[in-house]
Amino acid sequence: MRHYFILLKHELRMLLISPPTYIASVLFLCLMGFLYWAILRGMVNAPADMLPSVQFFSVFWIPVFFVVPLLTMRSIAGERSIGTLDTLMTTPTSRVAVVLSKFSGAYIFYMLLWFATLGFPLIANKLYPQASEGGAILDMASLTGGYLFLATSGLLFIAIGIFASSITRSQLVAGMLSFTTLFVVIVGGQQLGNIAENSVDLVVWLDATVNYLQIFQHLDDFSRGIIDTRPFFYYTSTAVLLLGLSTLVIEAKA
Repeated sequence: MRHYFILLKHELRMLLISPPTYIASVLFLCLMGFLYWAILRGMVNAPADMLPSVQFFSVFWIPVFFVVPLLTMRSIAGERSIGTLDTLMTTPTSRVAVVLSKFSGAYIFYMLLWFATLGFPLIANKLYPQASEGGAILDMASLTGGYLFLATSGLLFIAIGIFASSITRSQLVAGMLSFTTLFVVIVGGQQLGNIAENSVDLVVWLDATVNYLQIFQHLDDFSRGIIDTRPFFYYTSTAVLLLGLSTLVIEAKA
């Protein structure tokens, strides 16, 4: 554990001095701030039944596609390309500690970015007290469920980025692999759900499996305050599997 915390401290330091980290942070906050403003403006012009926080969380996939690759593409691929990973492997540090430290560093920074967006409803609540009288802006059930979904699904998304970075020495290739895999997991699951809804011949067990993998369905439940344990198992078990595969890849290429 001592090696893990030393590596984690180093990983967080490297993220803080890495230009892609600040690029991802600025793009993320500017984009999400604009989207939140657009949601509030749209609700003023055309009142809707859906809470602003529910609409805000529904576009989570937009920043995920570029933030996760930027945070994870250099984690292992970058160190392998400059030779520092080989040096690290000669120390008593275990491969598991290396992978977990890189995963934890990226995950912590990923969640810090999302928690920074808590400022959006707080600022809106302060600037527009009339709109907050009904409790729509600061609906605690929606906010709690939404951020719980982001924290849980983030385990899988960051693990995908770490795995993509472990199988190549090119940061660009790692970023492209991460983006493609995230796209398939997030959008592909939704498309499978649409196919399942339109197919009357789909067997029951396959329909249940497709629904189990639908990330947008999980988001819809969480953002409405409905907490289900099945998504927790899906995200954590898949993340552990990917991190285990990353460890095996590092050992095989060491």
